[in-house]
Amino acid sequence: MNITIYKSFPYQILFLLCIVVSLFANYELTFAVWSLTLLITIKRKYSFTIIQYNAIFLSILLIAIVSTFFNQTTAFLFIRDFTYLVKPILGLLVGYQLCRFSSKLALKVLVYTGLAISIIHLIMLLFAVIEFRTLSVNLLRDRGGYFSDYEIYILIILIFYKDFKLEISKNQRLFLIAIIGLSSFLYLARTNLIQFVILYVGLKGYLTFNKRSLKVILSIVLAAIIGYAAIVYINPKREGRGIQAFLYKIKIAPKEAFKTRIDKDDWKDFNDNYRSFENIIAVNQVSANGNRAIFFGEGLGSTLNLGRKVWTNDHEYVQYIPIVHNGYMTVFLKSGILGVLFLLTFLVVLFRQKKSDIDNVQTINYLLIGSSVFLIVSNWVFLGLYLKLDNKSIIIGFLIALREVMVREHNSQKRIKNEY
Repeated sequence: MNITIYKSFPYQILFLLCIVVSLFANYELTFAVWSLTLLITIKRKYSFTIIQYNAIFLSILLIAIVSTFFNQTTAFLFIRDFTYLVKPILGLLVGYQLCRFSSKLALKVLVYTGLAISIIHLIMLLFAVIEFRTLSVNLLRDRGGYFSDYEIYILIILIFYKDFKLEISKNQRLFLIAIIGLSSFLYLARTNLIQFVILYVGLKGYLTFNKRSLKVILSIVLAAIIGYAAIVYINPKREGRGIQAFLYKIKIAPKEAFKTRIDKDDWKDFNDNYRSFENIIAVNQVSANGNRAIFFGEGLGSTLNLGRKVWTNDHEYVQYIPIVHNGYMTVFLKSGILGVLFLLTFLVVLFRQKKSDIDNVQTINYLLIGSSVFLIVSNWVFLGLYLKLDNKSIIIGFLIALREVMVREHNSQKRIKNEY
């Protein structure tokens, strides 16, 4: 059997490393790997699109830096927040650069990286089940991870492989869908379920507004309401196990991030609606510091005082936190309303993809449009591109570069045909 080693192989390994490292709860290591990759793969020229996206996030960062001069902080807190706010910029550039080194195999690099992290996830779950002899949802999520946006992207690519012009055999595709699909399901993540639906609808072209897309979206909303009503009727309990625990999380989802009044002394109310509690504290704290803080934030190094110590996913008790689950509120804390407006601008710009006559290019445009819609949700519940575990910025940067490669190849082939 002949094994071909491509010149781009080291960059494919770098891409895998950048995705895998982001799944572990060690942001310092993630930041180091992404920064090193950026330096190794830096290019001389960049497209207007990638510069535009990065300029938006750079603006948010610069506002926070300026706001820092009006508040007291420490060098450590300043550097920590700087690395948090620069993360989307790093991810977009890393994804963009790595794709340009692996452009001929770009889609397969995406897909087989998804297979690798799915296998890692399944192995982690297997060891957890063997060690603790339980199928507890909370335990499996604690040991295996709480979500994986990357795997959902790969599932969508495999489902729409013809539209992406992904050259893959039927047996390989079914095998990949089975492994990645199983891994994705076992995260039991509500946001991943929402992500799958949004990206699927996006790839169908239903997120570009017309009569047909409106009917489809209204049908999905109606189905969601009926499904949610059924779950409320079943009334899954907080103490439930297995799928019942997952259904309980869905039942409380509509109010979990939007509740305006929380009884801090009722541990059930506090735990179930903790995201809303963070939002309330953020709005109250920033507003109390006056109009300058409201419009421009409290700067790098600012923290929220929760008023009590809480147990985090990093397995430690904290009272002062630098970021919250809500990406809009985190940007509001650091860069104020102006920063939030820039974040919303990014979502609008990402959504407004130009229509292309090249089929696979239009497919990528649909995926980017779907990503922008999903980021509205992701920013509200999971910090969006700012989350320490997030790698969507790399995916978006990768897709932008891949689209440019496809356009260039199409134009080159068209020019050759015209010559003959």
